[in-house]
Amino acid sequence: MTSYATASARADLSELRRLKSLLPPELRSWVTIEASPGVNPPLITSEEIGKDQVEVQVDLAKWDALALDQRNLLFWHEVARIQNDTIPKDGWEMAALAIGLGGAVGELWVQDGLLLLLALGLCGVSGWRLYARNNGEKTLREAIEADEKAIALATRFGYSLPNAYKSLGSALKILVEQSKNKKERRRYELRLDALKKSAAKAKARSKGEAY
Repeated sequence: MTSYATASARADLSELRRLKSLLPPELRSWVTIEASPGVNPPLITSEEIGKDQVEVQVDLAKWDALALDQRNLLFWHEVARIQNDTIPKDGWEMAALAIGLGGAVGELWVQDGLLLLLALGLCGVSGWRLYARNNGEKTLREAIEADEKAIALATRFGYSLPNAYKSLGSALKILVEQSKNKKERRRYELRLDALKKSAAKAKARSKGEAY
């Protein structure tokens, strides 16, 4: 049992090191890759953990069930999100919203009009930022853009364009099949549809260039 656990830990470390090697050189100094903590985490996600420092977290138990090429393209999707600066920031909005609401209630009590306006302004800014962050259409558009950039990254690392599309497409199909959340599944389906259209355009372009 101990030897199995040791072998599993070594395999996990090996995969994390392998993923690190798939980072573009310009990201390697400030992007780290770790196993996801907690219970039932996302397959792969990123978050800002400090100034100019991003951590990619991978659920290695689910990750190992995917083929190598599928893992690579999903990883490059996450890398693309980092490059596009579309990962969550430090989450100051919730704290600011709470402070603003608390301040607004307090200023209503003491009837200070200027401070009340300032508190309401803080609520408005933080509320808008939270809405923008969680806007479904915006996050879908960002995900599709990251898929496109992941394809480009794959070709940078030696993949042919058809194989890059095929690998990411098959990975998204698995995520569609495994997703139990209806909204999440729909998002994967829309990403897959956009990827198919992009692949068709790329194929048409390559045929045109051949003539």
